[in-house]
Amino acid sequence: MKGQPINSPVFKALGGASPEKLFGGLKTPCYIIDEGALEDNLKILKGVSERTGAKILLAQKAFSNFAFYPLISEYLSGTEASGLFEARLGKEEMPCGEVHVFCAAYRDDEFEELLSYADHIVFNSPSQLKKFGARAKARGKSVGLRINPRISTQEGHAIYDPCADGSRLGTTRAAWDKEMTEELISLLDGLHFHTLCEQDSDALEVTYRAVEEQFADVLPKLRWLNMGGGHHITKSGYDIARLERILVEAHGKWGVQVYLEPGEAVALNAGFLASRVLDVVENCGITTAITDVSAACHMPDVIEMPYTPPLLDNGDGGNVSVRFAGPTCLAGDIIGDYELSKRPEIGDIVLFGDMAIYTTCKNNTFNGMPLPDIWKRGRGGTLSRIASFGYDDFKMRLGNI
Repeated sequence: MKGQPINSPVFKALGGASPEKLFGGLKTPCYIIDEGALEDNLKILKGVSERTGAKILLAQKAFSNFAFYPLISEYLSGTEASGLFEARLGKEEMPCGEVHVFCAAYRDDEFEELLSYADHIVFNSPSQLKKFGARAKARGKSVGLRINPRISTQEGHAIYDPCADGSRLGTTRAAWDKEMTEELISLLDGLHFHTLCEQDSDALEVTYRAVEEQFADVLPKLRWLNMGGGHHITKSGYDIARLERILVEAHGKWGVQVYLEPGEAVALNAGFLASRVLDVVENCGITTAITDVSAACHMPDVIEMPYTPPLLDNGDGGNVSVRFAGPTCLAGDIIGDYELSKRPEIGDIVLFGDMAIYTTCKNNTFNGMPLPDIWKRGRGGTLSRIASFGYDDFKMRLGNI
């Protein structure tokens, strides 16, 4: 993959300035979250909500930097959580918004506390609904069940496909017919499905039609329908008109409040990860620049997805092949291969794009690697540090008694 040019949407927030000029004074590695780019995404999402009546939530699993929750709360209706701690974070840091929770299986010893934070709680299976549903209902919570329409629309991301054969996520219609009693159905306020990953609204329409076909007898009895996440609404070229048509149709046909819970779309292209080159080595004709940032530690989706993150190249075009890699002992700690304008030198600053999502909420301290500081870049370019980490953050994860 070639380094992304300066006029790429990933880097447009920088206005053409060099990384050294912008971030050269910061200790690397560090994340920089661009408030202006984040707000631009939020305006797009709010527009969808205003035109359709759908409520849009922040999926915290992708972006949980709560310093920005006051801003996000001006545009979105609340947060979606995958468990106890995310639910608490949403309740404490965005108290005016709704808190929705889905987990593949809830714990007995956490459930009562979870109910103190959640407004909506979604169960994964009839057995979980049977075990916990009445308790949630008695506490005044809106209860839902995640369904699995068994319609795969993804290619190349099997690890993120909830509709793959053997998936543990969601209740199929066959399981519904076998296990859902009238008593359990009476507990339900809504259905939830989440089948997408970085996809356009054409994939949503395929899924929605499958849900409509399989659960047409159930939908009229419900108050809401949550269409989950994976919607790349703020990506350039996304078909917003189709999305809005689906949302309006679902509300009009079934009389349900429609929810979306995107994560990536909220903070897409709204962050950077700055690093510096520590060394440059040669082996079998491959030039590798070893940086102070690790794919395994600081951008784990690069390895798990896998994908090659965008890299800013300030030159006029690439003809120098360079591999960027991390400093850990993992032989596969490879960030990606790029075509750059010039060979990197020791000490050069390297800037990776789209680093607000699945980074700060997912990083780790493998090899004792320090966690990068987190900075906010305001609309005027002003930098302010919102989080700093050190040795104690590594040590406390291994023992704090």
